[in-house]
Amino acid sequence: MAESEQRPARVLVAKPGLDGHDRGAKIVARTLRDAGFEVVYTGIRQRVEDIVSIALQEDVAVVGLSILSGAHVALTARVVDALRAADAGDIAVVVGGTIPRADVPKLLECGAAAVFPTSTPLETLVTEIRALTGSAAR
Repeated sequence: MAESEQRPARVLVAKPGLDGHDRGAKIVARTLRDAGFEVVYTGIRQRVEDIVSIALQEDVAVVGLSILSGAHVALTARVVDALRAADAGDIAVVVGGTIPRADVPKLLECGAAAVFPTSTPLETLVTEIRALTGSAAR
């Protein structure tokens, strides 16, 4: 097997905007790491441009946005658009956090590959990220 085939999928967990609460993002990052993913966590209050730059530098397969601020639709659209503009539209964007069920279709329409509202079981998150990345179960 080639080295690139053995390398675990890389996931960037980011907190865009002014949201300063990151407990959930840290739990997700640890869960994904424990499931065998390489995880890069940006910390809080990240600019969209910085998230995209880090995603490109770290060669991630997925950008996971953790948003509790209510700006999830606008921020997700900006990240998706910025990745496409950087010729990185193949990087999947997933969104989690305080997201009303009514906004899930809006997020999918603006380019999110998956949406994980609060109370999504962590096993579901791992399963769906594996499906998006083609990663084997661990």
